[in-house]
Amino acid sequence: MKIKIVNLSHHNLPQYATPLSAGLDLRANLNEPITLRPLERRLIPTGLRIALPAGYEAQVRPRSGLALKSGIGVLNSPGTIDADYRGEIGVILVNLSSSDFVVNDGDRIAQMVIARHERAEWLEVDALDETERGEGGFGHSGKN
Repeated sequence: MKIKIVNLSHHNLPQYATPLSAGLDLRANLNEPITLRPLERRLIPTGLRIALPAGYEAQVRPRSGLALKSGIGVLNSPGTIDADYRGEIGVILVNLSSSDFVVNDGDRIAQMVIARHERAEWLEVDALDETERGEGGFGHSGKN
């Protein structure tokens, strides 16, 4: 799939780390480092703009290494980039650790997965069909 991209950053285009990677690495595009204090969140620019085809979204997800090693996550994970959005891609990073974390220019801060999606068409009814689970939720299915 070919996707139009405008790269206003001073970094290479996002790339897959391995031949079977699902996510493309997104890098911070900064003029100076940003320090995230514990529990602080910041919008980190990437300098990238994309034009997705209809029926697709880009999902912005955390990087597992940053989460495990440094307690850094993507706050609205996964963040959705709609096909009609043409602004700069930004990543809302949150520091869930007890230590300051410095984001430097060029750091890989998140990954982006391109995914197909469907559009729902509501069919309003008076009742839903019965299932074995019924209305059970939030842990109802047990611990096994």
